[in-house]
Amino acid sequence: MLHFRGAVLPDGPDEFWVDDGAVRFAPPGGRADTELTGWAVPGLVDAHCHVGIVPDGEPTLERARELARDDVAVGVTAVREPGSNLDTTPLDSESDMPRFVRMGRHIALTRRYIPGLGVQLDDPSGLVDEVRRQAARGHGWVKIVGDWIDRSVGDLAPVWPDDLLAEAISVAHAAGARVASHVFGEDALPGLLAAGVDCIEHGSGLTDETIRVMAAQGTALVPTLVQIANFPSIAEPALGKYPTYAAHMQDLFDRRYETYRAAYEAGVQMYAGTDAGGFNAHGRLPVEIAELARVMPAEEALAAASWRAREWLGFAGIDDGAPADFVVYADDPVAVVAAGRTLAPATVVLRGHVAL
Repeated sequence: MLHFRGAVLPDGPDEFWVDDGAVRFAPPGGRADTELTGWAVPGLVDAHCHVGIVPDGEPTLERARELARDDVAVGVTAVREPGSNLDTTPLDSESDMPRFVRMGRHIALTRRYIPGLGVQLDDPSGLVDEVRRQAARGHGWVKIVGDWIDRSVGDLAPVWPDDLLAEAISVAHAAGARVASHVFGEDALPGLLAAGVDCIEHGSGLTDETIRVMAAQGTALVPTLVQIANFPSIAEPALGKYPTYAAHMQDLFDRRYETYRAAYEAGVQMYAGTDAGGFNAHGRLPVEIAELARVMPAEEALAAASWRAREWLGFAGIDDGAPADFVVYADDPVAVVAAGRTLAPATVVLRGHVAL
């Protein structure tokens, strides 16, 4: 049995217990084996994290475990995995692994996404059937690549016709799945929003109008600011062959804080995600929280990676009878984030057990 005494964010009691893997607000009886003090926060959520993608070679379950442990070490107890070629469902039953929400595989067109990643269709007409297949494979989510460089125009461009998007998203919703879409630029957003997409991943090309629509419709946004930080290095090699694309990517990077601050101020619901896997290392969610605190108050940035993200994905917070997934900090985490410092947990409790 575990006993915590201290502050519980956002508005919990000043002490609670963990017994048989669950939070208890009343003492269960008996002596606690572990005593914790400090500030307790519902377990962090990396809402865009690929444990099934590696920067080189073929992904394996053992490699996925290693990457997931890197995330747990910084307080991540739940991962939303937006596309992976590796079936990581065997990890679900392992006591030292975070809880997963998966999307099956990315859906893209041939030559309109990272080679070898996801399902890449030769013809756009296959989108609807593929969405139906991936909706059956995921945990209530489907991932569609909304834009990528079109080499025939030398810039970011929408991948799918608007009418197909509308049909595909309708099919996903009928199957009980929400749809997330990778979007870097501006042009794919109006069609996706009109079709009823549920979440925009990245969204660096948001405009005043698409921000207004997202806020009105309740469309979520996962900015992945630590991924946007890679845009200059993506743009530089393209300068010679695709100068318009290179300039566009640099511009999206340069105005990133202005873009996301406008989204927050308009009321768009934003959640923290690192896009770990491939370009980004795992265990960087505290960096993403610090980046979000540049466009919103520190407590909101923490909420976007903790209690609000958990509610969005259907995970409980520090509630009586809830599964015990939480992080303990030695210092007030809101004050740490507000001071521009990176969070580091003192203790991580995952699935009712001390994981760190």
